[in-house]
Amino acid sequence: MLPRVIQARYVEEYIIWLKFNDGVEGEVDLRDELWGPVFEPLKDQEVFRRFRVHPDLHTIVWENEADFAPEFLHKMVKVLA
Repeated sequence: MLPRVIQARYVEEYIIWLKFNDGVEGEVDLRDELWGPVFEPLKDQEVFRRFRVHPDLHTIVWENEADFAPEFLHKMVKVLA
């Protein structure tokens, strides 16, 4: 089963809490992943916090169409104890 983001919420700074269709949930810190032209605008925390879960892509996306593959996010998630 491919991982799909089903819920997401902003936590702080560049941290997002994610829940996946396989039950995995936790936080991911994307601070070190914001490089390159499409991700540069997301360094502004006001822009960063304006993401949504895309119903067709099954991941988080931003207004400028930046996104991360759900498989990548699934690997990065830090499960909270």
